[in-house]
Amino acid sequence: MTTALDARPAGDPAAVEAPSGKGRGDENFPVGSWLIRRDLRVHVHAFYRFARHADDIADSPVLAASDKVRRLDRMAAVLDAAAGASDAESPAAAAMRRSLAETGVAAQHCHDVLRAFRQDATKLRYRDWDDLMDYCRYSAAPVGRQLLDLHGESRAAWLPSDALCSALQVLNHLQDCAVDYRSLDRVYVPLADFDRQGLTVAALAEPAASPAFRRVLDGLLDRTDCLIATAGGLPPRVAATGLRRESATIVALAARLARRLRRGDPLARRVKLGPGDFAAAFLVGILARRR
Repeated sequence: MTTALDARPAGDPAAVEAPSGKGRGDENFPVGSWLIRRDLRVHVHAFYRFARHADDIADSPVLAASDKVRRLDRMAAVLDAAAGASDAESPAAAAMRRSLAETGVAAQHCHDVLRAFRQDATKLRYRDWDDLMDYCRYSAAPVGRQLLDLHGESRAAWLPSDALCSALQVLNHLQDCAVDYRSLDRVYVPLADFDRQGLTVAALAEPAASPAFRRVLDGLLDRTDCLIATAGGLPPRVAATGLRRESATIVALAARLARRLRRGDPLARRVKLGPGDFAAAFLVGILARRR
């Protein structure tokens, strides 16, 4: 169904967006699925499109870093309806602005993800786990916070939500560690983890993981498992039935993806979830109860 939030001009030369063709079906987790209250799904999808277009700009292999930052700044200007900004520059940001006006959710979470994507354009290495978690505070946590605020949930749910979103972000980084290095020279695996195993980032160019790099992966997965354990406290804290079930589904998917990465080699091929993983996780979600 087409709504006002979906309206966008096609092929406008003033547009700053650089679509990659990726959509909700390419994600590791459901985005505004049928579990979410029907009247809120369009707003979840608007936020997803906004973040997806910003991410596509940051991940473009052909745009210069300065051009990426400029385009992301224009998305922020459209989001804020700043003087001189045209909705044609970023239809996704214009739709997001209308969504925020309709729901009363503040724009801060949108600005936080834009901050992270600007960082993606200019920062290619991370020192240690804390440095990576600081990035996740802006790249991942705002996604969960946006959904919680959209549903009117308590901020007491932010802590486990942040943990879940950060875990998903790290898992995605591990899935894509080879392609990020080879295509963008971007490495999210902390340099300190390479150092502890006597490796450099060049290990990411190998066709398969060495025993030393396997130890790097397992160490990161150990810390990610701790985030997932914290995230397990999210569903019981969520009052909205649909969001509670979707969050429980996503926690289950995160745990399954972490286990797959324990067994798989992301340098050899992309480790991903299968249909059985999604079916089992949805069952967990349907059975989720509030504390």
